[in-house]
Amino acid sequence: MSNKLKPLIIGDLEIKIPIIQGGMAVKISTASLVSAVANYGGAGTIASAALGFGTPENETDFVKASRDGLQREIRQSKERTKGVVGVNIMVALSNYDDLVRTTVREKVDFIVSGAGLPLRLPKFTEGSSIKLIPIVSSSRAADIVIKSWKRRYNRLPDAIVVEGPLAGGHLGFKPEDLRLPKENMLENLVTDVLKVVKEYEKDLNINMPVIAAGGIFDGKDVAKFLRLGAKGVQIATRFVATLECSVADEFKQLYLKAGEDDTIIIDSPVGMPGRQ
Repeated sequence: MSNKLKPLIIGDLEIKIPIIQGGMAVKISTASLVSAVANYGGAGTIASAALGFGTPENETDFVKASRDGLQREIRQSKERTKGVVGVNIMVALSNYDDLVRTTVREKVDFIVSGAGLPLRLPKFTEGSSIKLIPIVSSSRAADIVIKSWKRRYNRLPDAIVVEGPLAGGHLGFKPEDLRLPKENMLENLVTDVLKVVKEYEKDLNINMPVIAAGGIFDGKDVAKFLRLGAKGVQIATRFVATLECSVADEFKQLYLKAGEDDTIIIDSPVGMPGRQ
């Protein structure tokens, strides 16, 4: 394998460094971090959840506050970079439809969508050139999304993120699955999804890059998944402690001081297990 990283190609979109910065909600993945990643050649991702949090309007009109917050972060990101910028929108959000429509209007490069299967995503993006990237945690889920989009909208995913059980945030696994040995689980998931995707690529003469996510920590992890057949990786937590991340320094210090046993699995308010 060449030491030179190949760009991640998603349709007509080129991400020179095959790393997507993952979306971290409640004002962690905002314009300052997103634009910095994009300026260095990766793909920056705004997390759309709770961007109106902390504003007076959020208490009276949550949907408008969220929409305005997302619009602001997109516009600030695009002012600071000519690189690749996308938005992460969780299916579980009550204002999912509104956030997708806002993202399309603001003409970002891609939408990443998980925390549930984004089976209706193409409905809200019709006529747009925005790239659509579902997040899945199994080959079965990948197959369901591909078949559903093809049948209902004559649309296919432009890429697929495969997220393993070591990811932060919301997890597409049953709580009991998270207690199983995890050493090779993401590798197995990526391999299984690649098999499904390759069949569609062969039958439909398309390219649908697979992106590995969840517990990817350093360059050796990146190289491992690229060798396995993934075309890129998604990394989130490592970006929290960077200068460009806009969270308070005290928040960053908690991450820097945390050990392996300091992460826990919670019951998220959206009805899914989550790691924090």
